[in-house]
Amino acid sequence: MSSVAISGAWRVGRISPLAELLSPGRITATVARLVLQTTLVVCLWDALYAHTTVNSGLTRQQAVDYAVLAVLVTRTRGTDRQSNRDGVNWHVYGGTIVYWFLRPVSPRRYYLYKSLGEQAYDLLWAAFGYGVGWLAGIISGPASAGSALFFLTTLLLGQVIYYELTLTTDLMCFWTVQNSAVLTVLRFAQNLLSGAYAPLWYFPGWFIAMSTVLPFAATLNVPLSLYTGRLAPGQAAGQLAIQAAWAAGLCLGNQLLWRRAALRVSSQGG
Repeated sequence: MSSVAISGAWRVGRISPLAELLSPGRITATVARLVLQTTLVVCLWDALYAHTTVNSGLTRQQAVDYAVLAVLVTRTRGTDRQSNRDGVNWHVYGGTIVYWFLRPVSPRRYYLYKSLGEQAYDLLWAAFGYGVGWLAGIISGPASAGSALFFLTTLLLGQVIYYELTLTTDLMCFWTVQNSAVLTVLRFAQNLLSGAYAPLWYFPGWFIAMSTVLPFAATLNVPLSLYTGRLAPGQAAGQLAIQAAWAAGLCLGNQLLWRRAALRVSSQGG
């Protein structure tokens, strides 16, 4: 990648983070939300484990680790993508999406650079929250060195899958104009089926079986289960293969959607 391309990627990638960093109220709200949610989930799991030591193969500390990490990962995926009115849905609705196709940078690359900046910013928040939680004794370390390695690998692949799912939802705007309702459904499905509300190990067998054939569990439940030791490092290879398959399939599908979306864009005069 040339220096010009790197400079362009940097300029695009910092759009959403700058929108938040230049709004102190959003920073305060993010910190307050993370503190409140972390406190609530710790209190919840303390209460649930008041009369038991192990439930569904998880100890109280494993459950707390899982829940706090889930808060950090899911909440910090919540960068306000619409704050600068540069989301796909805004441009499709307003008719200005054509400018994405007239820039020197392709719309697909522009979207990628912007999303990479958002995810990098979000992961910095997650790392900060993890450090504070670990120093405060709320979160314990990973079950083993192998668990830590596979946790980071599967978390990275989970982010790729999450990006592709979001991209699919945004690309649907070329056919539906607005995607607000779809985003609401996607967020609920993502949080429920990924294990963000509670580890999937606590759900009935049929629910776990359903979750395993969908991509959502691969974005969160898999990496956190490896971190806590609920999944052994020896089970990681199969999970990595499933994640890679979902990432590749969604990527290929989105490439097709980008090509079809470009055919739906027209501008007066050419």
